[in-house]
This record gives sequence, C-alpha cells and structure tokens, in this order.
Amino acid sequence: MQVMKWSVIALAVAAGTTQMAVASSQSESKGIIEDTSFNIFNRALYHNRDFKNVPDSRTREEFGLGIRLLLESGFTQGTVGVGVDAHSLSSIKLDTGRGRVGLGQFDTNSQGRAEDTQTEVGGAIKFRVSDTVLKYGNQFVGSPVFSTDDSRILPEVATGTLITSNEIEGLELTAGRFTALSSQRSTDRDTFGLTEADILGASYSFTDNFSGAIHASDVEDNFKKVYANLNYNLPLAEDQSLNFDFNAYRTTDTGNNPNEIDNKIWSLAAAYNLGAHTFTLAHQRSSGDTGYVYGIDGNGTIWLANSVQISDFDQQDETSWQARYDLNMATYGVPGLSFMTRYVTGDKVEYGAGVEDGKEHEWNLEAKYVIQEGAAKDLSFRVRNAIYRANSSHNAGYADDMNDFRLIVEYPLSVL
Repeated sequence: MQVMKWSVIALAVAAGTTQMAVASSQSESKGIIEDTSFNIFNRALYHNRDFKNVPDSRTREEFGLGIRLLLESGFTQGTVGVGVDAHSLSSIKLDTGRGRVGLGQFDTNSQGRAEDTQTEVGGAIKFRVSDTVLKYGNQFVGSPVFSTDDSRILPEVATGTLITSNEIEGLELTAGRFTALSSQRSTDRDTFGLTEADILGASYSFTDNFSGAIHASDVEDNFKKVYANLNYNLPLAEDQSLNFDFNAYRTTDTGNNPNEIDNKIWSLAAAYNLGAHTFTLAHQRSSGDTGYVYGIDGNGTIWLANSVQISDFDQQDETSWQARYDLNMATYGVPGLSFMTRYVTGDKVEYGAGVEDGKEHEWNLEAKYVIQEGAAKDLSFRVRNAIYRANSSHNAGYADDMNDFRLIVEYPLSVL
C-alpha cells in the first residue's frame, strides 16, 4: 500500500512533464530551441512515523532533499516536429539511521543504511504532428490506469511509449505501452519487475462544467483494469458552486496471476464551495473477492476520493465515508495560506484471519503557505499530520496504527 497520497488534481500537476496538457499545435512551433524550457524543482521532506499498539514497534524518521533538473525542448518546425526531454533526479540524505530508515525516501546498502546520495538521469524523444504527440523513453505519467507517484522527495519514472492526441476540441485520446517502472527511492530502471502495461484512454469535456473519461489497461501477468469518471460543476451564485466527482475501477486478473483478483470500487464526492470555504462529503465502496490492487502500474494509480495520507480505504468489501473542510485564507487577506482537515472512516472490511468486520479510521490535518512575490516567490511550506487506527491492522498486514507527521518545503525555479 502506498502511504502518501495527493489529490487527483495534485497528481496531474505533479506529473509535470507528461503530455496531459499539450502546449500548442505543431503549426505554432517556434523551433526546438526557441520553445525550450529548463526548470529546477527542489523538495525537502522531513517524515516521522510513530507506530502504536504494534509489537516491537519503533519510530521511523527520514529527512531528505530531492533535486530535479527538467529540460523540455520545443519541436522542430515542419509537418513533423521532433524534440527531446531530459531529466536528472538526485536525492541527498540529510538525516536518518539504520534503526529509523524505511519510509520510502532512500535506497539502502547491504548494511541496511540509507544511501547518502543517489542520482539517476533519463530522457525521451518526442514527435508531434498537428495536435498529436508521441513520446518514447523515460517519462512521468498521469493516467488513472498508469500513474507514476510523486509522494516522496523524488517521483517514480516509467519507461515506454505514450501517444496523446487533442485533434478534436474537448477530446483527449491517449494510448501507451510501458515496459519498466523505477521506484521513488531507487535508481533501478525496473524496480517492480514490470513486463508490459498497455493503456488506452479518452476524456471529453461535454460543456465547460461537465466532463467524462474512460480508461483501460492490461498489465501483463497481473491484471486488467477499466476506469470511469464523471465530473459536474454546478454554479449556484457568485462565489458559490457545487461539484460532483464520480470515480470507479473494475479490476480482474489476467489468468496468469497465481493470486485471484476480482474487485469493483467506486467513490462519489460532493463539494460545496462558498467563497473561501469548501465542504466535501465522499462515499466509497469496494466489492468483489479481493480488494483493489495497484503498484506495479504505478503507486499513483488510485484516483479515488478516499485515498488519503495513510490509507486508501480500498480493502475487500470495505465501505467508507469522508468529511472534509478546506479554507483559503486569500479571502481574508493572506494569499498563499490554506488549511485542510478531513476524517475518513471505513468498515465491513473482509480481512480474513478470523476478522469478519475490519474497521479503520483516519484523521488528517494540513496547512500550506506559498510565498507570493519577491526573490523567494513560489517557495512553499506544507505541514501534513495523520492519525490512523484500525481494529485489526497489524494482524491483517494492511497498515499499522500510527501517527504520521511530514514537513515539506518546495522551491521551483524556472531557468528558461
């Protein structure tokens, strides 16, 4: 289980260099050099996890710095544009020890100690015809059925081919094949043993306020997935709106997996926005012979409302509810400052091991401040705190009872 989740919107932003948003059509190309961008993204993450009610429990603590160099060229002019993307991802250990390591920021050596520094480099070649882009190589991906996670100091990186087409206004078509996936803490090209993952997808904006999407994947020797989304925004009055977001997955095994996989899971979130305030209620339900399965297809591949900081509330037969409140302090004269709190509770979990009614609950509290101007513009500070408890977590091998605290400092720099 991936233990740190961004919202779906944050995931799309974190994907950064994917073709989720094509800048312009090939006819508008200014040239491979003229349209080039070079960005440096710095993230420092202090992470402390205190386990509770677990035999031989201990506190784990990691502090690291991730530095990303991201180069995205423009496209050559002409009918077929050609360009390249390249990246360098480096991690620096600031503090941890052999007894405290294990939160996913650093790879470890043969003595079980975190590596002091690590660096990986990668690149991709890309082609553009009209409003269709083909990219081959190392890349960050933001598809609901194959999504590289960015919840530690460095992101996962996928290797493969992705085609994104925006030829029809409002319609985006995607197709891809990926053959390797590196984890957030390792420089290995294929940490998870991915053989092949094929994806297809389509999203369409019916109106300015109503959109839908359907995606499918086939991960060789593991599972097949179908994902659907409907999103509707209803303006009510000035500074007031109501948003509905529905997400659903259907996952089955391919027949080659020794473990049976059979899961249906969906979530429906309703968010009422009133000026600086947003109130959200969400319901999520899992059914089938197993829980939701993901990871080899990217640890960000769970676009569901109740996938939060610690738990995803996605176990077999689990039903969960969420209540959330967001506050944007810009309305009160402090632009860049925001707060969020949410509570999620789940029950009816089929844990096995003699537990017929597993229950879990989680409370999150977050605060974030982004500097708005000056030399440190866009420098941000984010505090995340979670309290997680379950009635049978340790015996079920799902998530142990814990208190989880994170301080995240990010500083993006646009060089070109």
